[in-house]
Amino acid sequence: MKGKLKPVCTNCYAFTNPESKVEIHVYLSPGLFQDFGEDEAINQLYNASLLPGVVSPVIGMPDIHTGFGLPIGGVMATDYETGVVSAGAVGMDINCGVRLLTTRIDAGEINEERISKILDAISSRVPSGVGKSSAVKALRKPDLDAVAQIGVEYFIRAGFGRKEDLERIEDRGCIPVGDAAAVPKAARERADQLATIGGGNHFIEIGRVAKVFDQETAARFGLFKGMVYVLIHTGSRGLGHQICTDYSRIMWEHSERNGTRAPVKGLACAPVFSEDGQNYLKAMACAANYAFCNRQLITHFVREAFVEVLKKPESELGLDLLYDVAHNIAKKEKHGGRWLLVHRKGATRALPAGHGDNPPCYRDTGHPAIIPGSMGTASYVLVGLPEIHRTFCSVNHGAGRVMSRKRAKNEFTREQLLEQTKNVVIAAGNLRALLDEAPLAYKDIDEVVFTLVDAGLTKPVVKLKPMGVLKGEGEES
Repeated sequence: MKGKLKPVCTNCYAFTNPESKVEIHVYLSPGLFQDFGEDEAINQLYNASLLPGVVSPVIGMPDIHTGFGLPIGGVMATDYETGVVSAGAVGMDINCGVRLLTTRIDAGEINEERISKILDAISSRVPSGVGKSSAVKALRKPDLDAVAQIGVEYFIRAGFGRKEDLERIEDRGCIPVGDAAAVPKAARERADQLATIGGGNHFIEIGRVAKVFDQETAARFGLFKGMVYVLIHTGSRGLGHQICTDYSRIMWEHSERNGTRAPVKGLACAPVFSEDGQNYLKAMACAANYAFCNRQLITHFVREAFVEVLKKPESELGLDLLYDVAHNIAKKEKHGGRWLLVHRKGATRALPAGHGDNPPCYRDTGHPAIIPGSMGTASYVLVGLPEIHRTFCSVNHGAGRVMSRKRAKNEFTREQLLEQTKNVVIAAGNLRALLDEAPLAYKDIDEVVFTLVDAGLTKPVVKLKPMGVLKGEGEES
């Protein structure tokens, strides 16, 4: 498939599916294109372009790599009235997302010992690892109806966070159509993992603002060079995984009845307004709201840990929520005057300044899009520019893998991992369990981010550098 990709504008390669007439656009810098060996990922975009009601183009982000059904770093929009919804095109970890906390702490004030103590204080409150349940017994059996219908506000009312946090969460932490009744029984049994980060590429990171690209916007966001930040990256845990698994099976089994036979099982789908489609969207929204709540609860415990170790009140430390953005989600949005269902799998929304769906506090800047890199490199905060409409207001969600987890585990040693993450405090029970998360298993985050910058779609605000990381261990399933 790579041979069919032709450059059409800066850092954008494209071809048209002769069967569906839908265009496939892939955003790669010349360097990423030269090293690109993901023909299967392009084939997955090709398959997605065959689904009923798909709107051109189907898009691959710079961090694209092969996934299940739709590639990671894939964006697919379908007509909201006549198109389909695909559980596999959303992904297993529904609303895997990231939030950023700003602080009033100068990075020079916290040395490695203090960072290690803060990470230990966090880990005592927030378990990491596959299958782990909350350290707080009451959170192991949450009111799933309240999570689905009220979302983050439910826990803020219970004392887990600040009222002003709501204004800085995508959808205020609650997608309205969430309905716990649509969640399959097997998934409900996995709803005991609130306030946990899980495994895979999930983490809690303490770092410093390393570089400011846009002084005015950075100041508006409360991001200043040399100051400490906190990143929280996790999702809906076992609940979301099971919902995707169950509804992918249901959609595949019912594809003849629904008239929506997909080219591969990973893209199993159903009409948006079919019984299967509506049930999935209700269950997906429940899982997405669960993920927002998960990150909110973790934020509360992170704030507690900083206060405990640094012996200062929250009001002095800051620890203010900048924004929380979702990955792995399907959302009803209007683009070009038309209502669409935009599937973002390993992609995140970046609404430009003036867009009506921005929170009021970010209406004139565009909301912050947070792009985490690997634990030894860097992350970015950026904003979308008007041309971002070319991607249905979507950007990459991270660096993107260049090695499978299996290959990385076989290729890297513990010593090589430490070399790749030098000057970063890593809180983990077993470093060997993190070999698949070695920085060299990922693309160059600078190259990935500036692919869209140079294409005129985004503007960088700041670059972030990690100082300490609490990593999830094991691969989610």
